[in-house]
This record gives sequence, C-alpha cells and structure tokens, in this order.
Amino acid sequence: MFIDTHAHLYDEQFIQDIQSVIFKSQEQGVGKIFMPNCDLATLQPMLAIANEYPRNCFPMLGLHPCYVKEDVEEVLEAMQKHLSGNISFSAIGEIGLDYYWDKTFVEQQKRAFELQIDWALQSELPIVVHSRESTQDCIDIIAKKQQGDLCGIFHCFSGTLNEAKQLIDLGFYLGIGGVLTFKNSDLKSIVKDIDLKHLVLETDAPYLAPVPQRGKRNEPSYIPLIASIMAEIKQVTIDEIAHQTSINANQIFKNHN
Repeated sequence: MFIDTHAHLYDEQFIQDIQSVIFKSQEQGVGKIFMPNCDLATLQPMLAIANEYPRNCFPMLGLHPCYVKEDVEEVLEAMQKHLSGNISFSAIGEIGLDYYWDKTFVEQQKRAFELQIDWALQSELPIVVHSRESTQDCIDIIAKKQQGDLCGIFHCFSGTLNEAKQLIDLGFYLGIGGVLTFKNSDLKSIVKDIDLKHLVLETDAPYLAPVPQRGKRNEPSYIPLIASIMAEIKQVTIDEIAHQTSINANQIFKNHN
C-alpha cells in the first residue's frame, strides 16, 4: 500500500470527479491520503471530503504561509477554535514560510509559523511544512522549538543535501513528489544520498504532476509513478519503496493508523 502524505483534494479542480479520483487512487494501491489545509475558506470543503471518505482521507489544520495577510491574528484565532473541537486532525499543516511569491508579510509568516508549531506541541501532532525559498529559516525556527517532541514532514523538499541532513537530525522526514521525475531535477542526487527511512511520498495534487503526466492535473493515483523513479534511484523494488515510505508515514501520522 502507498500513502499520499500531501494532496489538496478539496481544490476546485476536483469538484466534478472527486469520487472517481479517490477510486482511482485505491486502484493504484494508494490507501491513505492526507490533506493539508490552506486557510479558513478551505477548511469546510476539506472536512466534507474527510467525512465522506473517513477511511481514506485525513484532514490537517493550518494556515498556509501564502495566505498570511494583515488579518493573520484573527484568522489564527478562528482556526485554533477548530483545534479544540471534536474533529480529529492528522497534523498541523500546511504551515511554514514562502519567500517566492511575496515578501510583504514575512514577519507575520514567521510569527504564524511559530504559533502553529506551539499548537502542534500542545496537541501532540506532527507538522507539515511549506518552505519555498525559505528552507534554512524554517529549519532555524524548528531547531529553536525542538525539545524532542516535534516531528513532521518538509513537504515538497527543495533544499540542499546539507539542509536535508539538518532536518533528519531534527527528527523530520522529507516529502518527495513529482519533481523527482523531472528530467533535470536536482532532487535525484539528494534522494540517492538519503536513507529511505527518512522519506515519504506525496503528490501535492492538483499541482506538480509527475512525468509522464507533467502539465496535467495531479492526482493521488500518480504516487506509483513517483515511487518507480525513487526505486530506480535507490536500486530497490517499488514494493520496498511502498513498504518503507508507508512505515514512515504511519509513524508520523500515528494517530491515524
């Protein structure tokens, strides 16, 4: 069985055929799909999918750094109320820093990131981290907060080998997706040097579809395409990739085994 540790199934691109998308993922051996949240607006659509497919789809709670604006404090306050409700969230995510699109609210992003890490520690949940062009800053914040209990995934890892090793030392896993299949991806050399026990699979659906689906809508059913390239790089069978990455994912999301 495969596990997709990161898919935005509530995205508008899935509205018309979400049942088919989940059925296809099951056909391809993807038994669990973990859904990162973006902001308050995505929360209810995500929870609706989790309620309809409780054995397959698991929700997270978090404010994505690209959605951090002037009203960040009010948004976080409203979001935290859901954490104390009766919903079983799998993680705090997706949270972190993004320096690619807009640096207007970098300081607010950092404060939001730290606060949501505190939520995770208080709730004994893992975190799922977005770190676009900000990997070292994210590592530094996590290192400051790490007292032995913090764990999670650096989603769509795009850092250096040195940064990968720093994360592993902090008890984190690297989320590997469709970028691994791209012809000139630097990620191949990093994956080659990192033990499988530190890696998990993800799609980031509907974004970053793997080859040969690149440029199309991404789906959890494409996880085996990523796994097959990882198997080539690691010189193991695809079954070994499925087995170890699923062990890793279940270790992270241990409340949802």
